[in-house]
Amino acid sequence: MGVMSWTLHGTGRSVSPGAAVAPEERLTWPRTIGIGMQHVVAMFGATFIVPVLTGFPPATTLFFSAVGTVTFLLITRNRLPSYLGSSFAFLAPIAAAKASGGPAVALGGVLLTGVLLALIGLVVTRVGVHWIEVVMPPVVTGAIVALIGLNLAPVAWGSCGDGGCTGFQASPVTALVTLASIILATVLFRGILGRLAILLGVVVGYAVAAVRGEVDFSAMHDAAWIGFPSFMAPHFDLAVLGLFVPVVFVLIAENVGHVKSVAAMTNRDLDPMIGRALLADGVATTLAGVGGGSGTTTYAENIGVMAATRVYSTAAYWVAAATAFVLSMSPKFGALVASIPGGVLGGATTVLYGMIGILGARIWVQNKVDFSDPVNLTTAAVALIVGIANYTWVAGDVRFEGIALGTAAAIGIYHLMRVLARWRGTHDEPASPASVPSGAELDKV
Repeated sequence: MGVMSWTLHGTGRSVSPGAAVAPEERLTWPRTIGIGMQHVVAMFGATFIVPVLTGFPPATTLFFSAVGTVTFLLITRNRLPSYLGSSFAFLAPIAAAKASGGPAVALGGVLLTGVLLALIGLVVTRVGVHWIEVVMPPVVTGAIVALIGLNLAPVAWGSCGDGGCTGFQASPVTALVTLASIILATVLFRGILGRLAILLGVVVGYAVAAVRGEVDFSAMHDAAWIGFPSFMAPHFDLAVLGLFVPVVFVLIAENVGHVKSVAAMTNRDLDPMIGRALLADGVATTLAGVGGGSGTTTYAENIGVMAATRVYSTAAYWVAAATAFVLSMSPKFGALVASIPGGVLGGATTVLYGMIGILGARIWVQNKVDFSDPVNLTTAAVALIVGIANYTWVAGDVRFEGIALGTAAAIGIYHLMRVLARWRGTHDEPASPASVPSGAELDKV
């Protein structure tokens, strides 16, 4: 199979119950385009939050998101479906770096993070992934994936302040209509319509929001049809570059979790692709740092879309990247997508973020993680609470929140308890877990 070629899944018009569209397959192009657009809807809100919070140009971030996704697909040989969006792990270090040296210095930190991640990817590609498997066994990776999704729960619910409300709280009626539309479309429609439930729900929710006067069309009216994103060169300052080093660890966990999740969903051994995934994300983040974009990561939101549609075709991600590129070059189109109100996004993310959390639990099920083992039980328990409650630790100008701390807790607690149990002889060594789920188990999820 060439990089840009896919075999047609069946007739290409539908996916049979219990079946799935593999990465090297695709549906008909109209259906594939629809799935790709659904991925854009899933990633768009979160991808734009990071530049809005950091002050980087949103169009530039979207441009490098598209470039990063293409880079990822090429480096992983079109075998690993993923969209690269803005990473929330960069929020704190970028803010600290900008405060001390300006946005160019912050970009230098983003670039350094990308280079370090790419180097780690090269090491994993050459020497293997075993050391990562030892550091992050299934109980740890499952906890990381689950806490990433569950940590996002407050984002779906939203908050209220002087500038109004966000998420579900922005408009409970619109959010409920969106959520109900997604649920009903999933069970009422057959074939591709049922698998486009999230996109259909967003369209219905947007229409309801427009009727209720919740959509602001002024920005779209004033925006130009064509416009190029602005670029900025990085500047290096050793005084702040150290702030970005911890981000590398978070990105490793996110990428490994993504590969493990896709492996669980597609019933394949994708561990050999972990090195390429790390390398690809590192290169994409480096490119973003070179030109003024936010650092990238494999996007959890799109895991939810794949879980809902059971379409894992990389063709859909090429469509998503192309759509994001066009959007970055068209301020008017960008304003249209950006006009999706908070209530609609709140309803859609209620489904998506919950699916991400459940995928973490599925990793435990597929790998037969034994929770009668107190080490496994404690590891998952503490990590989930840290992630869900969004525990926060501030060290100087650096702020670590739930995902980073939960990841560190999962890895640290697991290995500390194993070492102490081995030393005291209070615990039997666990059997080596399977890395790939069986097809029968996967069909039950």
